[in-house]
Order: sequence, then structure tokens, then C-alpha cells
Amino acid sequence: MARGGSFHQKMGPPLAKALFAALLTSLFVVPALARRSDVAVSIGQTTLAVAIPLLARQCGCDIVSVEPGVGQVKASSVVGSMTIETALRKLLARTGYRAITVGEGNYRIVAATIYHSQHHPRRATEAPSRPSPDLVVTASKQFIPLMRYPGTIIAVSDLPDSNDAVRAPSIDELSRVTPMLQNTALGDGRNKTFIRGIADSSFNGATQSTASTYFGDVQLGYSGPGPGLRLHDVRSVEVMEGPQGTLYGAGSIGGIIRITPNPVVLDRVEGSVAGGISQTVRGAPGYDLSGMINVPLVNDRIGLRAVAYRQRIGGYIDANDRSDINGMNISGGRVELRADLLDGWIATLGGLTQTIGAAGAQYAERPAGPLHQYAIVPQPFSNRIRLGRLVLNKNWDNGMQFTSATGVVGIRSADVYDATGSPGTFGRAIYDDGRTDLLISQETRLSQSFGGGLSWLVGFTLVYDRNAESRALGMVDTPADIIGVTNVTKTASVFGEVTIPLLPNLSITAGNRTTRARTDGEPSINPRQTDFAHGRSSFRFDPTLAMSWLLSPNVAIYGRLQSGFRPSGLAVARGIGRVADFDSDTIRMAEVGFRLQRRGQIGIALTTAISYAHWSAIQADLINRRGQPYTANIGNADIYALEGTADWVPVVGLNTTLSFLYTQNRVDGPIAQTSVRANRRLPITPPFAANLQVGYRWDGRNGFGYRLAATGRYVGRSVLGSGDFLDISQGRYTVIDLVGSVHAGKATLSLGIDNLTNARANRFSFGNPFTFFRRDQMTPLQPLTVRVGMSFTL
Repeated sequence: MARGGSFHQKMGPPLAKALFAALLTSLFVVPALARRSDVAVSIGQTTLAVAIPLLARQCGCDIVSVEPGVGQVKASSVVGSMTIETALRKLLARTGYRAITVGEGNYRIVAATIYHSQHHPRRATEAPSRPSPDLVVTASKQFIPLMRYPGTIIAVSDLPDSNDAVRAPSIDELSRVTPMLQNTALGDGRNKTFIRGIADSSFNGATQSTASTYFGDVQLGYSGPGPGLRLHDVRSVEVMEGPQGTLYGAGSIGGIIRITPNPVVLDRVEGSVAGGISQTVRGAPGYDLSGMINVPLVNDRIGLRAVAYRQRIGGYIDANDRSDINGMNISGGRVELRADLLDGWIATLGGLTQTIGAAGAQYAERPAGPLHQYAIVPQPFSNRIRLGRLVLNKNWDNGMQFTSATGVVGIRSADVYDATGSPGTFGRAIYDDGRTDLLISQETRLSQSFGGGLSWLVGFTLVYDRNAESRALGMVDTPADIIGVTNVTKTASVFGEVTIPLLPNLSITAGNRTTRARTDGEPSINPRQTDFAHGRSSFRFDPTLAMSWLLSPNVAIYGRLQSGFRPSGLAVARGIGRVADFDSDTIRMAEVGFRLQRRGQIGIALTTAISYAHWSAIQADLINRRGQPYTANIGNADIYALEGTADWVPVVGLNTTLSFLYTQNRVDGPIAQTSVRANRRLPITPPFAANLQVGYRWDGRNGFGYRLAATGRYVGRSVLGSGDFLDISQGRYTVIDLVGSVHAGKATLSLGIDNLTNARANRFSFGNPFTFFRRDQMTPLQPLTVRVGMSFTL
């Protein structure tokens, strides 16, 4: 505890009344005046352990903290005349701690929400070596310390910030950071992301995604590919591995990806601009620009934060007389308004938008050359996402938290493929596939966390999703409409979870989500057959049972049983003018893991887990030999996985991280049985993948410093899909990236090199469904690309 002043002097009986009056004044009057009047504060940049007692002495009050880790957290400088409350708010801004009142003139510093996790592979942009305070898993929807969390989680907490001249990655590019993530390679806005090998198909269609993506507390998409959102001004990304049916409901059968943006700062103006230029070997140049501004509208009460960006990705694929056709334009932005209301209520109103456009597809055909394709007709693509959200939060001093999050998401995409020569067409022909998705979600929950590991959570969720597909096939100027499908899904669920400490270091977690879901499907034109169901309802229980055993303050083991599902629906079927139902699929998973947390500036942190999952009635979007899409339940699969991450800091500033994923799975079903036994696997995920990252950072005086880092990643062989038509090999390559940056004051200059050795390999064996029957398509690695970037902050 840090205390204010004290005094001692000898007093006789004549001063009894004066002593009594002074005592009353010190107990009641002085603290009240101290809180309401300004005091002179002068604290430079230092750690919280130093700043807390210094502020206590300057304010003449008691400030106590028993939280571990405050000696390792840097605090902002606070200088000027202000109230104690204002000084505390400024001192603790963005530290992960907050102050609560514990009596007249007394304050206690407690942990707030912290957006980090120890299972944290790092990008090649830097090699942080500073230890974190006690870490909290925010994706758990409770204030659960990482060492007590009974599950496997990845947190990418070192994304580019306002001081970083490195280009912001997309969600798809997170697979470069950790081998636990995999994705297809059709291009930004068309890719599907998978977690820990729970991969259904390489093609886009009517099924719900196996990995749900959240922007804060709002679901970002429902079915089809991910939005390819650029991660500008993002504080962290958390990946919860394995089915998350209890906390997140339908669709999270592989896990969830939660994006946490930087919050609005209410007490100061912030801003930054960044940009860069790039050049790809044998390709076109590119550029990227971004900016952020944060403005308090009413000091300490209302603030606004806005982000805008634009990027041109240079192409490197040629088609006949057209060069660099896979070049891509990406533009977007985000605005958030935050208001701290009365009595601790916080309201956040925000929206984001992003548009992606490309003139051609990024696949090549082997007979044409490693970076060439035969497409006669241009194959453009576009994707647009719009999101609006309203979040209301309230935190009580007793650890109780209320959250209500409402989101509206609209996604529109269009793909055009060269269909020249396909059955039923003459001359130059195209296939036009358009999709729209409207997702409305609302979740309200109440949780409370106590000391010693006790916590509970209750809530309800409502989801409405309308996904429509429109298709056309024929001559370039006059394609004819062919059958598409619209699915409307409505779900309502209630959920709860409780963690109970059986012993001081041993706790169990139990929970359940009860879901009522209905999907209604409608063809866009009258189908040739009527043997399909227009609507289906389902009623689900998704329980959780887990345990966490804290062997020591920095060593823990955990175990978890969890389930998840995806609802049924209606989709285009094999043959022209036909539709068919597909059934719900279900997954059940068990895992055990070990976690070692680093407790100093140097040392090793380690996480490893082994898991088993049984996936029944797998939904998969496929294509037939004519290039037409259809959806089917392809069978069952058993999935075994072993993963690990070791993060070693031998000396301050030097960081080495090694992560790997080893999986074995086998698909059992009629389609898979047509493949040789070695190819009866789930798509996309190789048996083995690994990342190695080594970096060094030095920060000197006067704001000068530099960073150097190298990343190597290996991706093993995988197959495109199940069955003898789709079991084409892909993968089996190694890529090395380098990055370095120098910062001086508020300016940073960076140099990055992707694919240093200019490696050539096939990372994805698909591009055009109408020429796929030749089985010669490939998606090459992007050739060696050099980028120079610069950033400035206010």
C-alpha cells in the first residue's frame, strides 16, 4: 500500500476538543474536498509500481493494489492540475487496470479487460520481450485469467499499431502467423478460414462457416467465404480453438476468431498516417495508405475514432494478352463513437465498410506456365461488406459485467468465370455467381468473476440470416438465369456457464446452450423436382465440461469436452434446375493441454495440447465434373491433433517463437471411398505445418530504436477435397519473410521482403470450375515482393 502523509506529536488534555475536531475533519471533510478539488500532479513515464505511490503522496490519499504484474506495466505521464479521479484515469489509460473507490479518499487498482494471451505467435514485424501482467481471456466472455482458462487459445496481440510502418494484414493472412489456421487461396474476400484442421470444403456455397468471425461482440459473417477484412487499428485477434457451441452457438464447430479494435480514447487527441509502396518480381507495383484520428468530443465522456485505408495489390498472373490480371483494389474505413454515460454505463456506436475488387482470378494452368492461364474472358470479382453495431456495457466494482451487443451486417459478392466451351454454351461464355447475405444478431449477457477462480455467465442470443444466391450462364452479353437458392435461418438460444473452484488451484467449468433453429429455403425459379423440404427446425443442447489445475502460479494443465453443430438447409443440386436438402452436421471434441507462462523479462513460455474430434454428417460445398456447384453430407471423420507453441526470450530484446500443428484425420463416406486411402482426408489441412520466428528489438534514448525479424513457415501436402475427382495434391513448400524497421521520435521507416527465396509452389489447386476437369490448375505463391513503408504519429 502507498499512503499519503502522517503526523505525530504529543498533546495534552487541553487539546482534546481540537484533536476530536481534527479527527472528524481528516476522516470526512478532507477526503471529500480532495476528490472534488484539483491537486498538482507531476508524474513522468514510469511503471505503475512507481507511479501509484507517487500519486498517493501528491494527492494525500491512499491508493492500494495487490494485482501482480503492476511493476512490469508502463504508465502514461500525468502532469497538471486535476482531480484525483482524472489523474487516475489518465495514469491507468490503456494499461489493463482501473481504479475503484473503497471508502472516502481511498482507491484500489484492479485488473480490467486485458487483450492478450500467452499462446501468442508473433508476426515478423517485431520481437517483443516485455512480460505481460496477469492475462485475461476476453473471448471467454468473462474475466477469466489465462492460467485458469480450460481451453486452447491463440492471441495475436502484436498487430501493426499507429507507430508501425508495416502493412496491416488481413484475416486471411493470419494463417502466416500460426499453423493452427488454414485457408483457401481464391483471393481476399473469397477465402474460407479453418481452425485446427476442421475443414469441410475448398469451395464456397450454402453451408455455414466452420469458423465464426466476430468484430468485438458482433458476429461478422454467417455462411460462405470470409470478408477478408484488413486489420487496421486493431488491438488484438483471439482464436479459440475447437467447437465453441456453448458460448457462441451454431457455426463455431472449428472455433471462433474474435477481432478487438483499439478503443476510443476519451482524454486526448491521437492520430497517425502510414503508407508504403511495393514491387513484385515479374509483377505490377502496389501501394497502401491508411490513417487514424481519435478526437474527444466531450473530455473524458464522449469521443470519436475513425480509420480509413486504401490498398493496391500488384498482380503477377497473365492471361493471353492481359498482364497482371489478379491485381486487387481494397478500400475501407471504420468510425466509432463512444460515450461514458452516468453510473459507469458505456455505449459504443460504430460501423465499418470495406470493398474489394479484382480484374481477374489468381490461378495459373500448368501447360500455360507457372504464372499464366488460358482464360479467354475476363474473370472479375467483387466483395463489399457493411457493418453497424451498438454495444452497451456496465462494469460493477464487485466484478459483475453486463453486455448487450446488436449488429447488422450486409455482404454482397460477385464472381465471374470463363465458361467458354461448357455444355449448353456457344462462343465466348461466362458463369456469373452473385451472393448477398444479411445478418442481424443480438446478444445480451451478464457475468461475474470472483477471486479464487469462481465465475458465472448467463445470456441469450437471437440471430437472423438471409443468404441468397443468383446464378447466370451463357453468352458474355446475355447470360441466362439458372436456378439459385435463398436460405433464411432464425435461431434463438439461451446459454450459461459456471466455473467452481473445488480446491484453491483446481476448478471445473460446466455450461450449456439450448438452441432453437429453423431454416427455410426457396429456389429462385421453379425446380424440376418437388422432393425437397422448404423448411426444417432443430432443437439443440450443446454442453461444456472442463477442468483447470494450477500446479504453480505459472504452470497449469487443463481439459475440455465440447460440442457444436451447423443447421440444415437447401442448396443447388447436381444437374440443371435441381435443388436438394442437406442435413445438420455435428462435432464433439475432447482436448487436454499444458501451459507454462513466463514470469519475467527472460525465459520460456510454452503451450501444448492434444485433441480428438468426431465430426458426423459433414456438410460440404462441392462441384461436379461440369463445373456446377452442389452441397451434400459427405460422411464422417475422426480428427486427431497435436499442437504446440514455445516462446523463448534468452536476453531482453531477442525473441524466438516456434509453433507447429500435427493432424491425422480420415473421412469415411461414399465420395471419400473413391480416393486412394492416403487421400481420404479433410481438405486444405496438411498433416504437418510449422512456423519459426526470430526477432530482435532495441529501443534507445530520445525515441530511437530498430527492429529486425525473420519468419520461416512450412506447409505440408494437403488435398483439395474428398473423392477421386477432387483429391489433387497441393502445398509442400517453405517460405521465408524478412522485415526491419527504424523509428525516431514519431516517425518509423520499414523495409519488408516477402518470399525471400522467390520459392515456387502450388498452395491451392483450384481457380475456375469449368476447366477444373483438366486437373491442371494451381495457385502459385506470390513471387518475391519488396515493400518500403513509412508512418507518422501525432
